[in-house]
This record gives sequence, C-alpha cells and structure tokens, in this order.
Amino acid sequence: MPFIQINILEGRTPEKKEQLIQEVSHLVADVLDAPIENVRVLIQEMSSDHWGIAGESVTKRKQNMRKG
Repeated sequence: MPFIQINILEGRTPEKKEQLIQEVSHLVADVLDAPIENVRVLIQEMSSDHWGIAGESVTKRKQNMRKG
C-alpha cells in the first residue's frame, strides 16, 4: 500500500489540497501499477514560523523581502 506524505506551508485552499491528493494518488497508482484504492496521501501543513530556509524562518524571510 503506497503511503505518501506531503509537507506544505499553511495557506492553500481546500480545493487545491483536494486537487493535490487526487493528482498525486493517480500518479503513484500509475507509476507503481497499484490500485488507486490502495494509495494513501497525508498532507501536513506547517506554519511559516516552523519552516526554515538558510537559517531563518519563512516568516522572517517574507518580512525581510517586504523591507528590501
């Protein structure tokens, strides 16, 4: 049973997340030749305060981009 975990920042619409689940599920089923009924997808949303890039949070990076 394929189990896919996807980590994304908060803020996507429910429709976008539904589309992501659908498209990833179909792709995995096709590539692995597995029944779509066996594919599981977990989306984990994180706050931009909890995601870091190059030593600073995404929140901080966005603030710095607005200033500069």
